[in-house]
Amino acid sequence: MTSGVHRVTSKAPANDLAELKQFVVAQATSQGITPEQYGAVLDGVADDGDGGPGSWVRGWTEAGERLEREGRLLEAGRFYTMARFPYPSGSARREAEERARAVFSRWASGFPGIERLEVPTPAGPVAAWAGGLSVEDPKPLLLMSGGIISLKEQWAPVLLQLAEFGLAGVVTEMPGVGENPLPYDLSAPALLPAVLDAVAGRADTSRTYALALSFSGNLALHAALGDRRIRGIVGAGLPVHDFFTDRAWRATVPRVTVDTLAHLARTGPDRVFEELAPLALDHRRLSAVDIPVALVASARDEIIPPSDTERLRRSVRSLRLRVHDDVHGSPGHFPQTRLWTLLSVLRMTGDRLPQRLALAAQLRALDRG
Repeated sequence: MTSGVHRVTSKAPANDLAELKQFVVAQATSQGITPEQYGAVLDGVADDGDGGPGSWVRGWTEAGERLEREGRLLEAGRFYTMARFPYPSGSARREAEERARAVFSRWASGFPGIERLEVPTPAGPVAAWAGGLSVEDPKPLLLMSGGIISLKEQWAPVLLQLAEFGLAGVVTEMPGVGENPLPYDLSAPALLPAVLDAVAGRADTSRTYALALSFSGNLALHAALGDRRIRGIVGAGLPVHDFFTDRAWRATVPRVTVDTLAHLARTGPDRVFEELAPLALDHRRLSAVDIPVALVASARDEIIPPSDTERLRRSVRSLRLRVHDDVHGSPGHFPQTRLWTLLSVLRMTGDRLPQRLALAAQLRALDRG
């Protein structure tokens, strides 16, 4: 099959290629793309043109096409997702994003336990994927969301595993990402209560646990202050306060992050931090968070300042913290992060002791090895 991505159809602003190659590693690793696989793609990328030969989008898309021809739909979608990284800034990236959704939908059609959900909001419906919803047997809810560059399709396969832990699940996207039409601004935390309203009656939303990665974690903290249905938050690499307000730190934030935030906030890179400053959480608000919070932090994070992790440590009453000696996203510790975040959710629910013991044993083995 020949992709329309091979046509240069519009002029897109180029990202810094070195930054793309640096920061895609954590995303690729989290999706099970091996160093050999992503290395082969990155070695052939020469520029960030909008789908032309040697471009970022072309390299990742052609790798995805090979997998799609082999019927490996879930893997193909992961490569198309990398092609649209960090956000769909031009026609080629937009097409790659559409292809990522399309192959995931084809894959999900083989699993009746996964359903597409539309959440009503003032800006229009927000698409999500859900699993384990039942009127007859409503289960506690795990609400999952990735960061500013994560499509819901990246995390939705987890929905198939939740039944063994006694949970229902919904996977959504950050405002401005994928099929979420909401802007990323001070109104963004309202998304989480809207999702809970949409599945009320088919899940026990009074026992909701948010697995909210990166910038979604900030939104979850905001939402928990006003919605008692949220009973716990598990996050990784989340901005709290100084990311939004510390001018010295803001000057060091990678351009790819600033440009992506500006895209989601519908503003310019020179204005984005001022626009997002109201999302900063001070000590007073953090100390009012009276539910358990579990956080994975990276000691050498290039995006989230260490002072934000320290602020959580000082202010949140019930904080469980795990710090990896790694860069943003802790790509070298992804297996540990995956186990620890799931274990943290189960600890918060208080259920499934045998599974918790098994996960804890696996985590200890990884830490030793």
